[in-house]
Amino acid sequence: MDTTKLSININKYALLRNSRGHNAPNLLEIIDIVLEAGAHGITIHPRRDQRHIRFDDVPVISDYLTLHHPGVELNIECELHPELIDMVVKLRPAQCTLVPVTPGEITSDHGWDLNESGNSLRTTLSELRDVGIRSSIFMDCVPDSMQHAAEVGTDRIELYTGPYAWAWGGPEQVTQTQLLLDTAKAAAKAGLGVNAGHDLDRHNLAGIAQCPYLQEVSIGHAQICRALQIGTTQAIQELLSALAS
Repeated sequence: MDTTKLSININKYALLRNSRGHNAPNLLEIIDIVLEAGAHGITIHPRRDQRHIRFDDVPVISDYLTLHHPGVELNIECELHPELIDMVVKLRPAQCTLVPVTPGEITSDHGWDLNESGNSLRTTLSELRDVGIRSSIFMDCVPDSMQHAAEVGTDRIELYTGPYAWAWGGPEQVTQTQLLLDTAKAAAKAGLGVNAGHDLDRHNLAGIAQCPYLQEVSIGHAQICRALQIGTTQAIQELLSALAS
């Protein structure tokens, strides 16, 4: 299996910038550092409250990657909202990850309920496919739901790894790890690519790094927390080492 790709979510760098109201840290400089450290891709998640990545950041980041880092994939995470989907379709990133959003949430904390949202997702996924954007949908680790995910027309799923990460080092670690691995296997059997993200770090990556189906992990919060201790470059390299172990 090829080494799982590491996409760094730079939302928290944007949150820090916004707290001061100027341009420090500069997101384009952060992108350079992250990619020079060895990360394979960049993830951003614009939200309608624009509390971290702002709408006007998105085309700037997209253009910068195209000009200065050709071949590096941009993954835009967003909810099913016309303004956001129109922006994605216009910019045509390598991947769009559709994430359910609950108003007022601190962070994404659940996957899609396909019985409730499947038809809406199907329409948007078709629109993304028509313009050549690879799609992914955020899903809980439920093996039996992977066939349904394939039926709505997504290219990949991103496994919500919160429960797995929180169980790491505790009595539920084995159970949650097996559930994640079983879900990844079911997704692959259904013809889907497999991504994963949420609260992954240099420690708990050990439980999934050798999963033969895992193509990409998206990591943001843990990376910047570690960067505050040892710097961005070394924090990235620790994650890459964990993925390769």
